[in-house]
Amino acid sequence: MATSGLSRRRVGGGGGGSSMTSDSNTDSYSGDGEPARTPTSNGTHAGSAFSSLFPSSKIAYDPRDLPQSSLVGGSLPHLTLMEEVLLLGLKDKAGYLSFWNDNISYALRGCILIELALRRKIAVVKDPGRRRVQLAERLVEVIDDKMTGETILDETLRMMKAQQDPPPAGPGSSASSTASTFTSGGGEKLSINTWIDLLSGETWNVLKIGFQLKQVRERLAKGLVDKGVLRTEKRNFLLFDMATHPVADGKVKAALINRLIALLTATTSSIPPAALLPEGTQCRVLRSVCLVCAAYTASVLDGAFGGSPGSGSYSSPSLGYEEREAAFARADEILAEFSCWPWGSSSDSGSTPASRKRASAPRIATGSSSDPGRESVLGLVIEAKKEMATLHGSSAGGASSPPNGVSDDGEDLGFELIAGALEVLSKLDSLL
Repeated sequence: MATSGLSRRRVGGGGGGSSMTSDSNTDSYSGDGEPARTPTSNGTHAGSAFSSLFPSSKIAYDPRDLPQSSLVGGSLPHLTLMEEVLLLGLKDKAGYLSFWNDNISYALRGCILIELALRRKIAVVKDPGRRRVQLAERLVEVIDDKMTGETILDETLRMMKAQQDPPPAGPGSSASSTASTFTSGGGEKLSINTWIDLLSGETWNVLKIGFQLKQVRERLAKGLVDKGVLRTEKRNFLLFDMATHPVADGKVKAALINRLIALLTATTSSIPPAALLPEGTQCRVLRSVCLVCAAYTASVLDGAFGGSPGSGSYSSPSLGYEEREAAFARADEILAEFSCWPWGSSSDSGSTPASRKRASAPRIATGSSSDPGRESVLGLVIEAKKEMATLHGSSAGGASSPPNGVSDDGEDLGFELIAGALEVLSKLDSLL
């Protein structure tokens, strides 16, 4: 069910960068009535997701919001895919997005579906006849309705679950209840493209307008403030004041940009370790691929290639004009290979003329007949498929029947949903 206004994550005390006034020694209570864990005496929270990478960061969190690693194939990253894309688009000192960026709002809704699929919460409906339908029009179902602890993900998951399996109407229920807004479909399952449109508010159906997620960018920025990455300031824009969120911890954004640049400038089939998340993170390769594709479609790569100020090893370099064009061509090629199913099945006949022209530009400029980055893209496809096979092996556990989210022929329905979401985002320029 959608909520009005800003929704904050459950916190047990004052996190770094947040403006909470509650006493850290007082037990805070979550929605289920149980007291949350209290922070340690030095202000940091024991077991924090950031403690391994940035020990000095102060984060407010609830241990119950951290799911079991065995359920998702590894430990979850410190930032969600939506937060990473938003962080790339924010101006470091000004603390707001470009007013001319019309793509990021729609792209963030696609990132929500991708993040839920990566966490094994949603997948494409297991139906052999789905191959007759276009990838973006295949239906979505909830396979695990356990909450994630991220407010935007949980809100979306609740809406999808209520639409898929509407609760039975009680004797005292009225037709004007708020829940009826989300159950008007009577158990209808919607497609990937439809869900992204509804979450963005792109619909003429007044009965579906309640699916729109409100203030997604502001809520994501508040979450980054809670994690100590951003801080909140107030800036005056002529006639009104607006809350902005400048970067408070530059090394987090610098590390994020370094990952992007390492992946987009690789020239061999082996993936550079600097392009991946730390060892043991769930879906390291696929998360890096999704970050590149989402940042490319959200039009935030150009600002990232300008570099990010930092200190020492945490500073990120800026790319020159030719390097930027080559990186954009590589991102376009990665998007083409991962926005189809199975991955890597795209061909020149299936790609757009613009992508073919852009991919051939570096070869024409250098007088080379071969694409030096093609091996790198194919290496990404191979490693992503290995990652998918490893995830299937760990989730099956010797069971005779396919695990939840896997079709009878062994195809991963969650990763198929990711390919469908990337296909929708790849057509973003033609939609707007």
